Amino acid sequence: MLKLQMFGTAFGLPDPSPFAMKGEMLLKLAGVEYATEIGDVRKAPKGKMPVLIDGDTAIPDTTFIRFHLEDTHGIDFDKGLSARDRGIAWSVEKMLEESLYFAVMHERWAIDENFDRGPRMFFDSIPAPVRGILVRMIRKQVIRNLWGQGTGRHSRAEICRLAARILTSLSDVMGDNKYLMGSHTCGADASVFPFVAGSLCPVFDSEVLTHARSHKNLVDYNQRMMAEFYPDLA
Repeated sequence: MLKLQMFGTAFGLPDPSPFAMKGEMLLKLAGVEYATEIGDVRKAPKGKMPVLIDGDTAIPDTTFIRFHLEDTHGIDFDKGLSARDRGIAWSVEKMLEESLYFAVMHERWAIDENFDRGPRMFFDSIPAPVRGILVRMIRKQVIRNLWGQGTGRHSRAEICRLAARILTSLSDVMGDNKYLMGSHTCGADASVFPFVAGSLCPVFDSEVLTHARSHKNLVDYNQRMMAEFYPDLA
């Protein structure tokens, strides 16, 4: 049986990481039998989650998890889509993963109030004498990474404006569709759902949340997907 190593449920989401959630959604959309377990990011092959375990093979990174499911298990996530629509779906997926992700990370990790509501809980199991030092060190590293990537160099207003443009573009592409590209799921839905759910997470006070809520089709999509794939959390 396939096993997916994740972080676990938090903030009312199947996983606080949109990529870990994407990894499980890929398995759900593929219709394969699998189990999840809490992983140790320190032992992960690329130092990040999720990791798919298939026999003796460990596959980190959700894009390569998708490739593995396509290549090894014969899954066509975009069955029925034209070449043009496959390209659009892939482009939307990467827009979210390579841009919106960093805006969401900034809102959760760089804003004190949001950090205290969310990411700080990740350190609760660490002994008190070293917890404060570790929190400061890891948070500083995340913020440094955001600066190196580029998002952290913008003002908060600029970051939220970029996120708003992305969410509007996503809403425009989806239109009245049930799923991203039509009446059936495609591979990109495995990414779209986690990012929509994360943007709509009420734990974090942000203009990203306000803007996501302004798109009724994204709100409805999130409710449909949660009810269909995670009814216990719907």
